[in-house]
Formats: sequence, structure tokens, C-alpha cells
Amino acid sequence: MAANGIVNGSTERPKTGIKVIVVGAGFGGLGAAIECHRNGHDVEIYEAFPELKALGDIITFGPNAGRIFHRWNNGEVAREMRKYSIDLRAYGFNIHKYDTGEIVLNQKTPELDETAPNFNGHRGELHGVVYDYATKQLGIPIHLGNKIRTYFEDEDKSGILLETGERIAADVVIAADGVRSKARQSVLGYEDRPKSSGYAVWRSWFSNKDMISDPETAQFCNNGDTFNGWIGPDMHFLFSTIKNGTDCCWVLTHPDEHDIDESWSFPGKLSEVLESVKDWDPMCSRIISKTPEDRLVDWKLVYRDPLPTWVSPSGRILLLGDSAHPFLPTSAQGAAQAIEDGVTIATCLRRGGKDNVPLSVRVHEKIRYERVKAAQKTGESTRDMWHKTDWSKVKENPEIIQFPRLTWIFEHDAEKHAEELYDSTAKEITVQ
Repeated sequence: MAANGIVNGSTERPKTGIKVIVVGAGFGGLGAAIECHRNGHDVEIYEAFPELKALGDIITFGPNAGRIFHRWNNGEVAREMRKYSIDLRAYGFNIHKYDTGEIVLNQKTPELDETAPNFNGHRGELHGVVYDYATKQLGIPIHLGNKIRTYFEDEDKSGILLETGERIAADVVIAADGVRSKARQSVLGYEDRPKSSGYAVWRSWFSNKDMISDPETAQFCNNGDTFNGWIGPDMHFLFSTIKNGTDCCWVLTHPDEHDIDESWSFPGKLSEVLESVKDWDPMCSRIISKTPEDRLVDWKLVYRDPLPTWVSPSGRILLLGDSAHPFLPTSAQGAAQAIEDGVTIATCLRRGGKDNVPLSVRVHEKIRYERVKAAQKTGESTRDMWHKTDWSKVKENPEIIQFPRLTWIFEHDAEKHAEELYDSTAKEITVQ
């Protein structure tokens, strides 16, 4: 154990007596629950879905999240996640000009740092690893099929009211229930509506069966893990093969023309996707045409400006992850920042103790707010960099089009940061 109390293995800290309810069993909710458990809090998870299925497609965790996963169970969780993740150290990331298909840059992949690994894999498979660690190894109780009617709080406690009518109280509720969180109204005092980003994403994940039967596309499946991106006016197409070329996945960010709700499951139409890339490198259409239409979704990219606060008036309900700060996919940081949130709130609650829960929640917000706000903006800046590319400048310096790997994001240690800033931030809040 380090002098500042950081535990890098599975050792648990002394019990704090703080009861925590986590709402939502996505990555943010599971991460917060695991970190609360590590920090000695009594934590339970409530989830609306009656069962959790391996849904979705590719998800990314940068080294800032990998550093956290590495600390769970002496690195065993990270090692298990590695089995389901893409390995691009040999291949890198090929960035193509949208019309000619020429590779303008091969962006090399850094060597793997075992203590702060990067993960890109199927959302459902990686989620299963984390879920099993939380529930089967740590024994964190998870209550599936529990829809929430509303949240409540007073000066001494907070809690949730289930649709069954059951009220469950705790010292603090962490609302990790996504972009449509019912807790947002409890925190803000009004209903916050998302705004359209002006874009949506077609996305799919499928087996390599049809890809490998076509000599033109088999190259992507016969060379292990691959990653290729085509960058064009107001759109970009990212295609990967993963698990040694056996699985294929792609995402195409495009202008949003459908008036649909915030949703993962709006069905996509291959005809619309193919129409959008008809003037692009024919390889894009060839890859897309191998996609089973029932594996295609059109996901509306809604956006929220940073909320004025993530904390309820009495300081006992906290918005975490997408419920507080949804990210655009081009940031590749949404899930990682939710994991950082979980580490920070768990650390702050331990440092403050049971008698100072509202203060600790507000310290968490102050420690996290500006970092998250800045990280959110990278989604817009990366998207605009690609969609408004000046190809004459790329010809002079191809590196200007590479995907940003920002040191201030990747080298951040959320646990160490919270430990170092807790006392001074608590003092600052107390004297205000």
C-alpha cells in the first residue's frame, strides 16, 4: 500500500459505513460500484433491464481507464479484457482519402503498457468481464428488472422509488443510468432536453463470413486485427477487423436527416448507407455491402452542453457518466471518463467519511468538472478536423490528420488525482 493509501491490488480498505445505491449496470455503474467496494463502502446496484445481454458493437477505453482496470484483482480483470480486444501494434491505423482510397498516413500504435493498457473491443464482451468481476468475484448485489419511478433525498439520506412502490434509502445515490436519466430532473429541478449534434452514426458488428469469401475484402480478415478509416467531407467511415480477423465492425458518422429519439436501436438501411458513399472509394461500398442489414443500427448523436451541476440540492444524488456528460464517439473517451468518475466519487466518499457525504459529492464534482468539460470538446474538434480536412495541407504534412492521442487525457491517474486534491478542494468548498 502506498503512503497515500492507494491500493493497486484487490486488497479492500476498512469499512466506511457509507451506504451507496448505484443506478445502472453499464460500465459507469459497474465501475462506480467496484470502486465503492474497494474503498470500503456498502454498495448495491439497481438496473432496469431484467437481464443483461451482450449487445452493442465496438467500445474504446484509453490508458486512463486501463490504468484503473489494471488495479482490479491484481491485473486479472485487464488481462481478461485483453483477450477480447483489438491488437494493432503490427498493423496501426490506416487513414485513407475518401475518394481515391489512397493511404495518406499509417498511424503507429504505441507498445502496450501493461499497467495502463488500451482496450478496443465488443461492448458486450468487455462488459461481461467487468460484470462478472463485480457480481461473481466481489459479490456486489445487483437487482435486475427494477425500474425507477423517481429519486428522493433530504438532508440525511437519499434513495430511489421503484415502480413497484418500494422505497430504498442510502447515504448517497449514484445515477449512472445514461442519457435519459430520471435523476437529471432531481438534480437540476427541470427536464433537460438534449440537442441534436447534427450527426448520426450507422454502426454494425458481424462475422467475417461474406468478407472472407470475396478476394477484394478478404485481405482485411486474413491479416489479423486491422483498422482503416476513410475521411471525407462531413463524414468519416471507420472499419476494423478484430479477434484475429474473425469479427468485423464499422461505424460511419454522417449528417443526421432523421427525426428520431435518443436511441441505440433505430434500424439502419443499407441502401441509405450505400447511397451516402456512392462517390467514395469503392472499397467502402464493398465492405458495407457485406453487412447483414439486421445487424445495422442508425444511432442519433445527441449532445448536451456541460450541465450546470451534477449534484442534487442536498448533495446526496450524483449524476455519473452519460447521465452527467454524454460524449461524442470521436472523443473515444465517453466510457473512460465514466470509469474515472467512479474512481473519484468512491475516493472522495472515503476521504470525507460518513458524516461528510454531501461535501464529498461536491468535492468530486469540483475535481472532475473542468477535466470532463475539456475532454468532451475533443469529440467535436476531432470530428471537425476530419470532416473539414484541407487535403493540400495533408499532402504537405500527413500527421495533421492522425487521431489525437492527448497526453493530458491518457496519462491521468484519477485515483491519485482525487487523493491529492481532496483536502484542498474540501477546504475551498467549505469556506465559500
